[in-house]
Amino acid sequence: MLVIHQRIEPRDRWDAELHLNYEARSKSRLRCYARDGEDVGLFLERGQPPLADGDCLLANDGRVVRVCAAPEQLLHVTCASPRELNRAAYHLGNRHVALQVGEGWLRLLDDYVLKAMLDQLGATVESIEAPFQPEHGAYGGGHHHSHQGDAEFNYAPKLHQFGVRK
Repeated sequence: MLVIHQRIEPRDRWDAELHLNYEARSKSRLRCYARDGEDVGLFLERGQPPLADGDCLLANDGRVVRVCAAPEQLLHVTCASPRELNRAAYHLGNRHVALQVGEGWLRLLDDYVLKAMLDQLGATVESIEAPFQPEHGAYGGGHHHSHQGDAEFNYAPKLHQFGVRK
């Protein structure tokens, strides 16, 4: 198993690639597979922003691993005016939806309930397949609902399995 503990600055060259959806890129502990099928275990520092397309990681054996945002089923939202787009963003934010913000558009993971809400608001909603890189949030750091300090909020390390090995 290729074991990775460290993020590094992006590089021009890399030895392996991880193609991960947004949920997987958000995990600090993850069992996944490199593009070539090699078993990979991520053990990254907790509380960091999700991995982004193009980020690089350093494996324990010295190899550089590049992160690639895998395409996902998304809703691409546009509106007739900036005010209507702001209104759609407000209602999505009020539901704590992970949201990618572009010039004149919003993207979110495909969800039929949210699509119906956006239709009701008069937004134009198109289903697309594309990499998803939502805003991380204004406050940064990890998100949890504990009312204790971060020192009191720890989970035991756990590997998560996503997808099917190709």
